[in-house]
Amino acid sequence: MKIDRRTLSIIVAFLIVLIAGGAVLFMVLNSNSAVPSGSTVATSSATDSEGNTIAPDDVSANLPVNPVDFVSLQEKNPEIFGWIKVPDTNIDYPLLQSTERDDFYLHQAYDKSGYSFAGSIYMEYCNSTEMTDRVSVLYGHNMIDGSMFANLHKFEDTSFFNNKKHRYFYIYTPTRKLTYEVVSAYEYDNRHIMNSFNFAENDVFENYLKYIQNPRSVVRNVRTDLDHELSIFDKIVTLSTCVDVGDGRYLLQGVLVKDEFTR
Repeated sequence: MKIDRRTLSIIVAFLIVLIAGGAVLFMVLNSNSAVPSGSTVATSSATDSEGNTIAPDDVSANLPVNPVDFVSLQEKNPEIFGWIKVPDTNIDYPLLQSTERDDFYLHQAYDKSGYSFAGSIYMEYCNSTEMTDRVSVLYGHNMIDGSMFANLHKFEDTSFFNNKKHRYFYIYTPTRKLTYEVVSAYEYDNRHIMNSFNFAENDVFENYLKYIQNPRSVVRNVRTDLDHELSIFDKIVTLSTCVDVGDGRYLLQGVLVKDEFTR
């Protein structure tokens, strides 16, 4: 049987298309089943402290538990942004920041239910509730019944200060656990820290870090074996309350040493 030139051309063109299509299909399938040498594949798995692979479903199980029910708390008052816990003290309170005025929670219950002489533990508006500032200041009354920030004065006792159980304190947010190492605790004058120092300037912050490690105060305790040497990359939290007698302040300084997501 003779095949004319037109029919032959059609057959050849069809074969070319068929072969080309097969080659493309092979390349696609091969690219999905192999990884080029030297490439890194991103996965949702993680590793534990010993380098063992953790299955994706187990990653959240390895996060620290957040013990605070922020959903319920923020239903009562959306201005609650965190919670502070200082071991072996009565300091176990919500943290607040008012959008109305800085001293709103000086004598206001945490749930905004009304006047409270003891007030709440609060942060002024100049600080970020994300705890990302170089220096964040939290205020609380020195109550005679030992509530609020009165127990900061426990750190005046050198044996209490040096006890390893009191080396760290903790701040929780809805998604994070922040661990702070206690750097020092001492009496200070009554100046407003955030208005007195421009911490955006490296030299100002560096000098502040030097001061909190060597405060000019008769009443003081300082940790000399910190987990790491302080630098301008650190985040400091200052817990501030009244002194027992006089117009000064008693400060506890902590440096952020661990920032973890929670479940």
